[in-house]
Amino acid sequence: MTIRFVLLVNKQGQTRLAQYYEYLTIEERRALEGEIVRKCLARPDNQCSFVEHRNYKIIYRRYASLFFLVGVDGEENELAILEFIHCVVETMDRYFGNVVCTT
Repeated sequence: MTIRFVLLVNKQGQTRLAQYYEYLTIEERRALEGEIVRKCLARPDNQCSFVEHRNYKIIYRRYASLFFLVGVDGEENELAILEFIHCVVETMDRYFGNVVCTT
């Protein structure tokens, strides 16, 4: 997999967790997060969960009040990333207990 970053963001657009797997400066990270979060949170629920931004493909999924966003290279399988997000959420839920409630 070519995952470039993983972001957990609440409904207000505040980043709760950010993990990058490529080097970006703090300024680049802030700008990228701001652009992506605004773009993803503004989309209605009836649109797909895939967004292209710069040279990334952003796959996101909402669980309760958290958005899980994963940035990958353009060639990656979107459905596999959605399954990856779901697996991460289930693992966190089992480990920490009642992390998010699915809606």
